Amino acid sequence: MASRNASFHESGIAGALLAPLKFAFAMALAFIGFLVATWIVDWIFVFKVWPEGIDRLRNILAADLTRARDLAAWQGGVPGAAAGTANFLYEVAFRITGIHDMGMRFAEGAALSIPDTIVRNTYLANIEAVEVAMIGTQLLGVRLATLVLIAPLLVLIYLVAGVDGLTQRAIRRASGGRESASLYHRAKHLQVALMAAGLLICLFWPASVDVRWIGLPLAAILGILTRLQWAYYKKHL
Repeated sequence: MASRNASFHESGIAGALLAPLKFAFAMALAFIGFLVATWIVDWIFVFKVWPEGIDRLRNILAADLTRARDLAAWQGGVPGAAAGTANFLYEVAFRITGIHDMGMRFAEGAALSIPDTIVRNTYLANIEAVEVAMIGTQLLGVRLATLVLIAPLLVLIYLVAGVDGLTQRAIRRASGGRESASLYHRAKHLQVALMAAGLLICLFWPASVDVRWIGLPLAAILGILTRLQWAYYKKHL
């Protein structure tokens, strides 16, 4: 059986050089996945659920952007961070790919070649779906920036609860208290499920989201589970 060290791309200098590329590739795939999921959710609600259609999506974007600016100002951060993130995602998804410029060129009404005419007709036939995708991309950027704003709170709660849990573990270890691998693993897995559920709600909820109503209860539950996890970590390593 071949050893893992025999694989060139997993060891040594090659592994160190490929690691950042693998990470960047994974982040790019995650970004594309979130973006496509956002578009699908927005398309469903705009065209199938909301009577107001795209106007409601615009109102959600405006409301979330206002909340993000207020939260950034309250924390002493940069109020324009949310708008900057939204514009950056829009640039990546539509300007770099040429979709924005293509739409501007088609709107001018200039004479086009036959292939461009076919593309223009397809673009105009789906222009509402494209506009929903553009607004949805900006909304995703605003919500990602908002999550970054509450991330320090979650990290702080995790560290404090982890230290308290390890202190309780040390007390139990000295006094011969019981350990529970099942409690440790359940608390750890519940944290992952909790964070994933909170992330999905914050990013894809089809309504204006005040992240404080999600982040604060999430931080409290995360603290309880983190303390429980480290308090029942194995006494004998």
